[in-house]
Amino acid sequence: MSEKIYDISLDTISRLADIVNEKELGEITITAGNSSVTVKGKKCPPPVGMPAAVPAAAVLAAPAQTVQTAQTAQTAQSANAVSGNVVKSPIVGTFYAASAPDKPPFVTVGQQVKKGDVIMIIESMKLMNEVQSEFDGTVAEILVKNGEAVEFDQPIMIIK
Repeated sequence: MSEKIYDISLDTISRLADIVNEKELGEITITAGNSSVTVKGKKCPPPVGMPAAVPAAAVLAAPAQTVQTAQTAQTAQSANAVSGNVVKSPIVGTFYAASAPDKPPFVTVGQQVKKGDVIMIIESMKLMNEVQSEFDGTVAEILVKNGEAVEFDQPIMIIK
């Protein structure tokens, strides 16, 4: 019999850790009696709006994560299909094309930009982070919509 931490055996915790690593999950939580254990993986936590603690069976299925991975891969493919410099999100947050809802966007498709020009804002943890262009050129494509959540290193814009 394996050693227990409260009502959950170390063998069970070890198997949960293996599942988190194999399935590349953000985290998994189980509850037994009055005890609860959360095993966190190397991936980011689930997107905002998903419950933090979900039943183990639902986490193992992870259909939302598969859809998100497919969307990220599709966005990356579309960025690779267009020639030019890819501007990627420097942080996880929310993309904003303008400084305020009633203000014009920083850049539009077809607009010339210079290195150092502010081209977007990424809001993260209630902080508005201005993102400056690293390239001189013309905005060829904006890959995300205003107010859309973005991941670290996600392609946002193409500058030719």
